[in-house]
Amino acid sequence: MFNDKPEKRGSTASALARSAAVRVLFAPYCTSSTAGPLKDAQRRIDEWISQFEEGYWPPLANLARLMEEVGELARLVNHRFGTKPKKPEESEQEMAEELADVLFVILCMANEQGIDLDEAFDAVMEKYRLRDGQRWVRKEE
Repeated sequence: MFNDKPEKRGSTASALARSAAVRVLFAPYCTSSTAGPLKDAQRRIDEWISQFEEGYWPPLANLARLMEEVGELARLVNHRFGTKPKKPEESEQEMAEELADVLFVILCMANEQGIDLDEAFDAVMEKYRLRDGQRWVRKEE
């Protein structure tokens, strides 16, 4: 799907099979169009990455990168809402940018594995709807 060099990624076929299984299982409940916002973001990431010879990083490198970005987000949240104040010499960080950094890496991971995140997101929302739909008190309209 997004990986232009699938022969170098041994797990892409199994990822696509898992994605197909999720689509079949949740197809009756999925309502997104074929070109959702995540698909567009995945396409934009792919256009960016595909201009470089190195292509997508392997899964473990992407996971390490994701943990690095989540760590930066955690540090920001801790500075703003936790008990650890920011050092005066540390630059200001923007939460939107840190969240977008996390999203960028997640999109890269999905692309490298051939996962359509719009479909996966629809499936996970249906999972939460079925599992947790009656767990909390609904707001009155």
